[in-house]
Amino acid sequence: MPKKRHSKPRFQPRTAALMSRTASWSTNRRLAAGIAALTILAGAAGLTAYLTAGPDDPTKAPAPAATSSPSPAPPAGSGSSGSVGSPPSTHDPVEFAKAAAGTLWSYDTRQINQKQHLAGLKAWMSPETKYTDWESVASQVPDPTLWSRMHDNGQYATAKVSEGHMPQAFTKALGDNPGAITEAYVYVVTVSGKQSISWRGGGAGAEGRAVTLAVQCRPDHNCALSGVSPRVAP
Repeated sequence: MPKKRHSKPRFQPRTAALMSRTASWSTNRRLAAGIAALTILAGAAGLTAYLTAGPDDPTKAPAPAATSSPSPAPPAGSGSSGSVGSPPSTHDPVEFAKAAAGTLWSYDTRQINQKQHLAGLKAWMSPETKYTDWESVASQVPDPTLWSRMHDNGQYATAKVSEGHMPQAFTKALGDNPGAITEAYVYVVTVSGKQSISWRGGGAGAEGRAVTLAVQCRPDHNCALSGVSPRVAP
């Protein structure tokens, strides 16, 4: 009796995106060990309660608020230009975090490789390495092998950011100890929005996203990214 031949499942771009997010969640769990460091970044011991508030589960990310006007990610990082956009010149941590989230959710594997994408994201980081967690940012990007597969399928993503705010627990901690922020000037901001993914052959998909970022905004410098928190709080 002839043996049945089994063909290998065809690689799907959507699978690449899911694999990418799975890798990110795994890394975020490992980042639990860095919660203490993020607490130091924010300069307030009371933030420990915030940073351990609850799991960052993108599958349960809040949908964009119906009453807010979606703002697109920076054009250069929108997935159409082939490069990561430059960080905005702003002293507003919420506005910076919204731009950074849009950039993190945008990529174009058709135009640049994984190393080039990471180099673009590196430009968003604070130069004060004492107050940065680059690994938490790099973990948001697919590894070189997965990036290559996504490139083969012409996969790219764009983002629309709908809302950003400082979580209540963070603002309460600052209210209880207003001088604490002056050590590092690192603020915590939660951003929500939507990521749209497209690939060769007309395939497309979209989903709600949410991320909590640590943003450094010293009074005499533009804001810069400090890291991605492994947790999301309201």
